[in-house]
Amino acid sequence: MPSNQTNAARPLSPGAVALMLLLCLSWGFNQVAVKLTLPDIPPLLQATIRSAGAILVLLVIARLRGVKMFERDGTLRAGLCAGVIFGFEFVLIYRGLFLTSATRAVVFLYTAPFFVALGSYVFLGERLRASQWGGLALCFAGVALAIGVPQADVDANVLLGDLMIVGGGALWAATTLIVKTTALLEAPAEKGLGYQVALSIPILGLAAWISGETIAKFPGVLALSLMVYQAVWVVGLTFLLWFSLVKTYSASKLSAFTFITPLFGVIASYFIMHDTLTPVFGAAALLVIAGLYLVNRPSPAAPVTIDPLLNVTKT
Repeated sequence: MPSNQTNAARPLSPGAVALMLLLCLSWGFNQVAVKLTLPDIPPLLQATIRSAGAILVLLVIARLRGVKMFERDGTLRAGLCAGVIFGFEFVLIYRGLFLTSATRAVVFLYTAPFFVALGSYVFLGERLRASQWGGLALCFAGVALAIGVPQADVDANVLLGDLMIVGGGALWAATTLIVKTTALLEAPAEKGLGYQVALSIPILGLAAWISGETIAKFPGVLALSLMVYQAVWVVGLTFLLWFSLVKTYSASKLSAFTFITPLFGVIASYFIMHDTLTPVFGAAALLVIAGLYLVNRPSPAAPVTIDPLLNVTKT
């Protein structure tokens, strides 16, 4: 397995870029899928059912690939920590959506790459150049522009919802960094994600019960189909692919790509829910593309040094 520092210096391959585009497209549509399912299944119950279905998918994949999910390998402590954080991440995001608007939520959730970049700098020794920090800023500006300027008159409840969404973004970043800095880095991706999905089930289920969520009637075909999409494809497969990439490439560079997700969400909303697209979207897309180019542009050759405090090689 390559070291963290080797991963930090490694540029994303064309295959990794294509895979990240597929993941972001899937996650962007997932926002529409959740919204279309809400009339039949409330949000926290959706997340609970999604995790329950996804853990079955992960067990099947692990069995087919010969991954020993329950073998002792020194990952238990890190896995439990990542699982608890993963569960509360979605509690914060879904509860925050009750208090703030969806447009504000998307903008604040995608503060996650900033947390990843900061954490990668502190814990992994990844040194982002000024142009890469500028690229992250351009990406975030593009997302904010695409979603639209949020309403100016907000009350305490909206601000609390905003804070919860930012907290969800921070926890998303935390799970990424835990994978990069613990024994989970050497573990199969199925096992690392399995910890998170399995522990999220009781956390989300308890949150749904405390919130008084219930399913009033048997869900329709559309809702059931979209739940299969969320459980099997989004959590069971795309999250698995995401953590496989995190183990191989720079966390900050990969995280920058997630800025594309809400742009795909806007496109999906346009075609499926007939939301209006404006010329602002074109400008926003250019900002995101420019930002991604700056983040992923290969760095010029630099002398290799040793940081005695971090005990890692860096450029």
